[in-house]
This record gives sequence, structure tokens and C-alpha cells, in this order.
Amino acid sequence: MTTAPALIVFDLDGTLVDSAPDLADAVDALLATLNRRAAGIAVVRRWIGNGVAMLVKRALTGEMWPRQDPEGLQRALAVFDRIYSENVCRRSTLFEGVREGLAGLRAEGYRTACLTNKHSRYTVPLLQGLGIHAGFDYVGCGDQFTRHKPDPEPLLKTAERFQLPTNRCLMVGDSETDVQAARAAGTAIVCVPYGYRTCDRAEDLGADAVIASIADLSAYLRN
Repeated sequence: MTTAPALIVFDLDGTLVDSAPDLADAVDALLATLNRRAAGIAVVRRWIGNGVAMLVKRALTGEMWPRQDPEGLQRALAVFDRIYSENVCRRSTLFEGVREGLAGLRAEGYRTACLTNKHSRYTVPLLQGLGIHAGFDYVGCGDQFTRHKPDPEPLLKTAERFQLPTNRCLMVGDSETDVQAARAAGTAIVCVPYGYRTCDRAEDLGADAVIASIADLSAYLRN
């Protein structure tokens, strides 16, 4: 990106928020209702990033990309929804540098958005509970779009909402899903080295840059 972005679009889970503890608790509580062994947080971390429906499919099958919907999926989704809705911000935390990084960007006049595959009934309480919801000009959630990341639709619709071409936007994410969505939309992409990617190193994601934390984003954009 040769000019400063007119809009910075942040992924949520794994980029701004470490939501894995609450998601893992909800997955394990769901599995307990089915008399199944807990998956555990290490496994659930690898399953995060493609929406709740896919997370529950993975929990029921143990497969990263289930070839078909498992038996009892709709019932399991309802149980998960009840459990997670009541515990969406119990153990989730902001990653280090997020709060001050977002505040710094706002102070410098950047417009910001949060774009997630997570549905709004989880996203809004989570962002409000962590005290950063009001800092975004727009929050786009999975139930607001026909397709989810890595499909480019959410990024395209978000850019359209701000009446911007996608090459004036910057995506900030943590995973293959974010990079694929950004590339498909024609948007620059910066990644953080933590989060829920499946490859070993953030440098292997193919982003335009890797920054240590959101607190470093202002300096990256100035340089």
C-alpha cells in the first residue's frame, strides 16, 4: 500500500480478542451433553475462524473440513448457542497492545471497522464487554452477509458501505482466512504473529507485512 488507508478493517477472533478460552469452554460443554470427551483449548484454537456452524461441525466430527453435515448438527448448534451466548465474555481478553493501538489510530483520524464471521449476537456483547465496541465506525458480523471470509463478500460490502475502492482499505488479521479474503477483495493485508492460523509461522501466511502487535500499526503506516 503506497498511500495511507482510508479504512482499517480488523478481524476479531485471534486478532483483537483471544476468544479461545470461552469458545473452548462452550465446545467442551456441548460435547459433555453428548457424553463425548472434551476437545480442549489447544484443539479448539485450530478450529476457530470459519464461523460457529463450522466450529460445531468440527467439534462433532473431529475433522477440520467435514465433507457433510454431521447427524444432529442443528440440535448441537442450538445447545452451543445457548451455552456460548451466556458465556461469550467470561474468559476472553484483548491481546496485548490492542486497546492502546486502536485508541492511537482513532486519535490519528483513521476510520476503523471490525469484520468477523462471528454472528452479531455474540460479537456485540463481546466487544462491549471488553470496552472497545464504541471505537469502531462499523462492526460487520457473519449474519449480515451471504458469504463469510475467506470469501471476499464481507470486505467488498464493507468497502462499499464507506464508498471506498478496496485498494484504499487495509485488512488486519491473523490467519489464512483473512489473507485469502483480502487477496480476493484486492485489499492490502497486515497480520499479527499470534492468533489462530494453521501454519507454523505468521510469515508463511503471505501477508504484506507482519507486525508484533496492534500497538505497532500506527508506526508501520507512518513508515
